[in-house]
Amino acid sequence: MDKKQNIKNKLQDFGVLIALVALVIGISIVSPHFRTFDNFMSLLRQSSINGFIAFGMTCVILTGCIDLSVGSILALTTAFCAYFIKGGMPVILAMLIALAGGTILGALNGVMVTKGRLQPFIATMITMTVFRGFTLIFTNGKPISSLGDSKLLKYFGKGSVGPIPFPVILFVIVFFIFLFVLGKTTFGRKIYATGSNANSAKLAGVNIDKTKIIVYAISGCMAALSGLILLSRLGSAQPTLGDGYELDAIAAVALGGTSMNGGRGRVWGTMIGILIIAVLNNGLNIIGVSSYWQSVVKGVVILIAVLSDRKR
Repeated sequence: MDKKQNIKNKLQDFGVLIALVALVIGISIVSPHFRTFDNFMSLLRQSSINGFIAFGMTCVILTGCIDLSVGSILALTTAFCAYFIKGGMPVILAMLIALAGGTILGALNGVMVTKGRLQPFIATMITMTVFRGFTLIFTNGKPISSLGDSKLLKYFGKGSVGPIPFPVILFVIVFFIFLFVLGKTTFGRKIYATGSNANSAKLAGVNIDKTKIIVYAISGCMAALSGLILLSRLGSAQPTLGDGYELDAIAAVALGGTSMNGGRGRVWGTMIGILIIAVLNNGLNIIGVSSYWQSVVKGVVILIAVLSDRKR
């Protein structure tokens, strides 16, 4: 009986990886273009945008919370960065301000959840609406373009090291940072403890409020980082940028096996979830599936992941 249970547990742990491999093989058979090197690099470049947000979202969900405002934070910080660059500010300084702004906006979510005692869903839904509104007001509903010819800005989203796009390299580096922090540090253990049992963690000396504020700040910073890559690729800041990105990030986290109740999950699982979402988007586009049906497919995938989590 124990042997059967162990096999069942192993299948649950590696089921998402098996699903990814099966998905890649299936789409590769249907469309030879999918398995080209250039397409894989494009897929990974696109994965990085959702990936940074999903890594931050993993930390938030592990504490038993959720962040619906990441798309709006991405849009607002990108608009500020574009405005400063257009005004003549050095690109590196504008980018650092954008990252700091994302961190502060994320921390504000954490303060509302911890000090304001609001439900995470309600708090971040409020800030999602407010931040998007500020973005529309700041940009007057129009894109901010004509950002000059900065090599640094272009390289951030379009550059490459040999055949590997720079965003992909940055994506892998950030992944290993999160892997180390969550798996090998005291702060990582505090995140898991907060999501597993906040009362017990508090009795053990964990500052629950501080931990939640920090993970929300991390989430905001990661959203801003994704915004910088998009700004580099598009060459302008769109007021509607990042709309719906929170759903893809939550989907990746859920697919990766992180419990929506907090306390259980792995960042490597989120990485696989990110790749599944990217493969679905890329593969369905190549096959020619309507974008409307793509939304349906992603919704069904999220439903299956959440039901699977409840069963576990």
